[in-house]
Amino acid sequence: MNIITDPTELQRQCLTWRKQGHSIGLVPTMGYLHHGHTSLIGRARPECDRLVVSVFVNPTQFGENEDLSSYPRDFESDRAKAEAQGVDLLFAPEPGAMYEANHATWVEVPRLAIHLCGATRPVHFRGVCTVVTKLFMLTQAEVAVFGEKDWQQLAVLRRMVRDLNIPIRLIGHPIVREEDGLALSSRNAYLTKEERAAAPNIRKGLLKLAEKAKAGERDCAALKRFLAEEFAATLPMGEVDYIEIVDPDEISPITTIARSGLAAVAVRMGKARLIDNILIEG
Repeated sequence: MNIITDPTELQRQCLTWRKQGHSIGLVPTMGYLHHGHTSLIGRARPECDRLVVSVFVNPTQFGENEDLSSYPRDFESDRAKAEAQGVDLLFAPEPGAMYEANHATWVEVPRLAIHLCGATRPVHFRGVCTVVTKLFMLTQAEVAVFGEKDWQQLAVLRRMVRDLNIPIRLIGHPIVREEDGLALSSRNAYLTKEERAAAPNIRKGLLKLAEKAKAGERDCAALKRFLAEEFAATLPMGEVDYIEIVDPDEISPITTIARSGLAAVAVRMGKARLIDNILIEG
């Protein structure tokens, strides 16, 4: 496995692969790889001839007072896991290599970034779109895989790719969970023992909401009240950031579930901010 830290060198290598007729796949990550990440890599591996995984804690998607400096990092573990998954190239740049001191260009999809995580993290998706566009340009990838835990992120990127006619296919991969239902996340490392024991109630609450919808409750306000009450009872140490039901593609709140709705939540537990979602079919 080749390890590259310089963007120009990455681009040169990927252009060479393209000239040789090889297809390229990409899995962007912020490192601290866990089974969720390796499942994305496994999904991407058969889709391409050469697979690139990026490990980059992107500073532009963090707002003030967020966890940029404390975000968990373990490059040696990341390297070993990527190599074991058959990754061809690991891209691990420093922030200064990706953003010049006078960087002034941004990519945004504001309409899809207003709600959910975008409401409390206003610069987040601008940073995500910008760095992912740079990775698409550098790697010339034909396919990229993203996890559906970050459903809003995937919807934003799909719209960006469509609107800018970027020649790449995006694959969404289902949420990977612990045995007790907690969605895998690098930020789970922040949880105390007590918080970790309670955190699976996020998933349990979403499943109960889905059951209530399946039983016939289609009013989103009633469903959100129900889930808020569930969280108040089962997550007393948690602080709800949002409970929302949105159109899965437009990421805009809906009042009634007709065809489908995405129930999405964010809950702060101590130092961790945990997100999860469930798709409710009409």
